[in-house]
Amino acid sequence: MSDPNANRFIRTHLKVRHLTLLVELGRHDSIAQAAEAAGLTQPAASKLLGELEYALGVPLFQRLPRGVEPTEYGRIMMRRAGAALAEMDAAHQEVQQGLAGVAGRVRLGAVLTPAAQLVPDAVQRLSVSHPRVQVAATVDTSKVLVEQLRAGELDLAVARILDPAVAPELRFEPISDEPHSLIVRAGHPWLVHAGLGLAELAAGSWIFPPAGMLRERLTALFLNHGLELPQDVLETMALPMIPALLESSDRVVALPPVLVRPYLDTGRLAVLPLALDLRGDVYGIITRRQHQLSPAAAAMLDALRDAARIPR
Repeated sequence: MSDPNANRFIRTHLKVRHLTLLVELGRHDSIAQAAEAAGLTQPAASKLLGELEYALGVPLFQRLPRGVEPTEYGRIMMRRAGAALAEMDAAHQEVQQGLAGVAGRVRLGAVLTPAAQLVPDAVQRLSVSHPRVQVAATVDTSKVLVEQLRAGELDLAVARILDPAVAPELRFEPISDEPHSLIVRAGHPWLVHAGLGLAELAAGSWIFPPAGMLRERLTALFLNHGLELPQDVLETMALPMIPALLESSDRVVALPPVLVRPYLDTGRLAVLPLALDLRGDVYGIITRRQHQLSPAAAAMLDALRDAARIPR
């Protein structure tokens, strides 16, 4: 059953200008800058913000000497405003697609591993089945991608849901849990070390990921065998840097081989013959539960499912 107070707020108080201002306040830290971006004067923007706070009965922003800072309620309103405007943009695109057949633009985000193989495969499938659909693809962390998806800035994401609190808002179709291998440069002495074990690995030079599940599993791997953690550690997951770092040193990194496949195929890097059963968290296709995908986005979803061999 709908809340009559909520319906009254939406129908009586809320206007597109309010939503636009909230979105711009999420991009700028001052009312003046947000007002300019929204095509408003600063007094008009301050008035709109005051109207919202009065109607809701809560403060949305703290006024600071230099700019504004959103309260918890402000962050909720900014995120929902972005999603609402994105829905109207999607409605416009869907109308246009209905006039011209399946066309339009899909905004897709992915974490590193699916971005290396799954997403290109899916985009190629989509270009064959729906050549008029344009795809805007980004690569980022799961946390960033999920927030962009919730705010309506993405139509789909291939990532992980790390925060259980947001899971009810999202639909998740699991794909893979990323088996990792130990990658080193060609000619690394460990490649011909017949008795290579964890003790040697603990004493070696590493490239570790930042804090997260894989970092925790690597740490537990050494500690559970009574070994000290590696001391010579470089922390990064910046993929463009890693092959060069490996080729110029005796460092080792745990990665899905697909991420450095060209270097493995040309013999510049190699996989250590040591299976440690290291895996990342399961990633999958994420969409919003209360959001109807446009025909173009639905076609992208089908292409991702086909590429990942997920039954429809």
